[in-house]
Amino acid sequence: MTHDPESIARPIDRLLAIMARLRDPQGGCPWDVEQTFATVAPHTIEEAYEVADAIERDDMADLRDELGDLLLQVVFHARMAEEAALFDFDAVATAIADKLVRRHPHVFDADGVGTVSVIDAAEQTESWEAQKTRERAEKAHHGVLDGLTVGLPATTRAQKMGNRVARVGFDWPDPTRLLDKVQEELDEVRAEVNAGAGQARLVDEVGDLMFTCVQLARKLNVDAESALRHTNRKFERRFRYLEERLDAAGRDTDDASLEEMEQLWQQAKTVVG
Repeated sequence: MTHDPESIARPIDRLLAIMARLRDPQGGCPWDVEQTFATVAPHTIEEAYEVADAIERDDMADLRDELGDLLLQVVFHARMAEEAALFDFDAVATAIADKLVRRHPHVFDADGVGTVSVIDAAEQTESWEAQKTRERAEKAHHGVLDGLTVGLPATTRAQKMGNRVARVGFDWPDPTRLLDKVQEELDEVRAEVNAGAGQARLVDEVGDLMFTCVQLARKLNVDAESALRHTNRKFERRFRYLEERLDAAGRDTDDASLEEMEQLWQQAKTVVG
């Protein structure tokens, strides 16, 4: 493949050529050349979060740019793998294309039509999960929780764990029972606080409470990670309003009482949502 980006018409081929040139030990970018899978990985995670943030803000122009940044991460990893004679970008694209076809038998078969009748999205989700279970078994992942990525955000992993065990019947029957469980876990946290418990006990009980809240979200068909990101943004919006009101009065949070800040906080809930 030529490394002259300007002589390439297809955008993806141009991007691949740019990355190859950046990684070229002779005349490439020193920073890009010295990177490894391990050093690039944190940037990959960060870019995925920035995609999610753009979606949450409903900023489509930003989403386009962030998707480009995320695509760059895939291209970067694929280029390093190609240099190590492991696989290349085409192999990555082929693998995901094959997986999509394999997991959608109701859409694809040898003749281009579905082989399995799927009534609705819920049934398709069941079929998708069943196919993933078969794939895990083929990879010698036999446990229900085998193959679940450790590096996921804790809320996302907790929700996926709940989904996995629910498929084998290990689940609360309805959200009401989970609400009771949340209250039970909250009471246990309160008891430890009142007893002056040490940090280890508090970590354990607070973790139980958070895990149960994630399962409640799952049972209500709410993505826990997205819900918390939404609340984080709401909190930031309201607190910035509080700071702006104090600043307009020639003051800051250091010389404002808790009561004053609480009053401004209540205003913020009305003004900025």
